[in-house]
Amino acid sequence: MLYFCTGSATTELSDAEIRSALFEIYDLLGPRKRVIAVPPDFTRFNSRAGLLTCLSHEYYGDSLVDVLPALGTHFEMPAWQKEKMFPGVPDELFRYHNWRTDVETIGTVPAEYVTEATDGIYSEPWPCQLNQLISQGNHDLILSLGQVVPHEVIGMANYNKNLFVGTGGMRGINESHYIGAVYGIERILGRADNPLRKILNYAQDHFCQHLPLLYVLTVVGYNDQRQLVVRGLYIGDDVECFERASELSLEVNFEMVAEPLKKVVVYLDPDEFHSTWLGNKAIYRTRMAIADGGELIVLAPSVRTFGEDPQIDLLIRKYGYRTTPEVLKFVEANEDLRENLSAAAHLIHGSSEGRFKVTYCPGELSREEIEGVGYEFGDLAEQSSRYPVSEMTDGMQTIEGESVFYISNPALGLWAHQSRMG
Repeated sequence: MLYFCTGSATTELSDAEIRSALFEIYDLLGPRKRVIAVPPDFTRFNSRAGLLTCLSHEYYGDSLVDVLPALGTHFEMPAWQKEKMFPGVPDELFRYHNWRTDVETIGTVPAEYVTEATDGIYSEPWPCQLNQLISQGNHDLILSLGQVVPHEVIGMANYNKNLFVGTGGMRGINESHYIGAVYGIERILGRADNPLRKILNYAQDHFCQHLPLLYVLTVVGYNDQRQLVVRGLYIGDDVECFERASELSLEVNFEMVAEPLKKVVVYLDPDEFHSTWLGNKAIYRTRMAIADGGELIVLAPSVRTFGEDPQIDLLIRKYGYRTTPEVLKFVEANEDLRENLSAAAHLIHGSSEGRFKVTYCPGELSREEIEGVGYEFGDLAEQSSRYPVSEMTDGMQTIEGESVFYISNPALGLWAHQSRMG
């Protein structure tokens, strides 16, 4: 059921209002003895899931026994990230999710359902996998915390993706990413109802009814002063919570551009983006707005690797960001890629399909490395001088006679032109 929902495109919820709403629902649920919080990691710092975790610790005290960041395939959070995102939460509560070793399969979505949901694009049964701490931890409340925002793999982020992918295993993550990529990133982005979401919802409805799940979802956007504010808060234990948040997110986080964009400049915050695995949100979230023959310039001062996982990093370097037909042939011919389908999906997602140019300007990768995966290399100092982000504002502007569309954080939105929205 939906316990709480509030929000609009103009709402600005204060921390105090969020605290009051959250504690009201916790009071309604009654006393709990073993609570686990499952927030996203630092790559979703702006989600306000850190605040929600801190408030949950304030309310439950010693009854909050575990905090399991939903890392997916990402690196483990270092101490400085935990301290910044979850101030005051004791370090001894944090658990590390290893997507290769820490999971169990709690059920399998039948091949017949997967085939139907994906219009025949994928016909294998999908394993529903969870971190064993969630499935076997004997908690009497499982808090899944995070932000709903357009997402390249699942259409709209969060809800049960936070569990099945964020705390999932190799097969579940690999195959879910691959299903989304083969179905088509531009057919999924910004859509709450899509084949992969249907599969995850099936898994929750059939395999998770015994788990005491509660979803606490935010919608976050900029106000007129370019400050990030919470526009909506949704608390519930079923899909209605997610659907209501998705509706608001499309109002808050989606921008339809008037004309296809010839030049887009995206800045990747050095605290948030250290890899192309994360930084390629610059490509995912803008691709439907960029004109044929246009250019995307990615200013990436702290990007120093490709994959967040060492094995996936090697695969990205080996195969590169090629077109979908090329990647599908690589998968067919190479066992290493077949065994890491999330890497194959990432290569598809990160390709412009030859439609526009991607110029990557990394702080800590060489020209040889960037060109080796199929991107154009840009000198960071030179391009930063030409496009001084401290002097730029989000949206269209003219720089030295050139029309440029600037985005300061690609993780917070989706941009598109009607011609590419189907």
